[in-house]
Amino acid sequence: MYQAFLPNEFRFDLSQPKFQAAFDFLRRKDLGQLPEGWVELERGVRASVQRYTTSPAAELDFETHEKYFDVQYMVDGVELVGVVDVRDLAGKIPYDPENDIAFFYDPEHSGAVLLRAGDFVVLSPQDAHKPRCAAGAPMAVKKIVVKVPV
Repeated sequence: MYQAFLPNEFRFDLSQPKFQAAFDFLRRKDLGQLPEGWVELERGVRASVQRYTTSPAAELDFETHEKYFDVQYMVDGVELVGVVDVRDLAGKIPYDPENDIAFFYDPEHSGAVLLRAGDFVVLSPQDAHKPRCAAGAPMAVKKIVVKVPV
């Protein structure tokens, strides 16, 4: 989490009720059995249950969202999530307000977070991220992305 470096409008407090709704959901014991798709929670929070096979990072793009924080939680599998400040990127596909997403070219330098089963990362609108990256060979994963309104 990069709270200390975020502009004021993107600072967050994980004790806020909207984040508590996200983490209460992620504490469920049946996450592994949930079907793919959207789950509507409270306070405008919603969760996307996803199953996919990770891909080589070179085949994927960095993305950002303006309306939501992402809480990306790995249920099963391993993946790398590239992370870099959006101010360090050149735009590739302009922001689509209907889908709340913009895509960017890779920068010269970026970091990455390794997510294993039970790990999560909180990403703000300032955090460009490249999810679904293979950590070694591509593998099947189950991940839940909880969208928390800004």
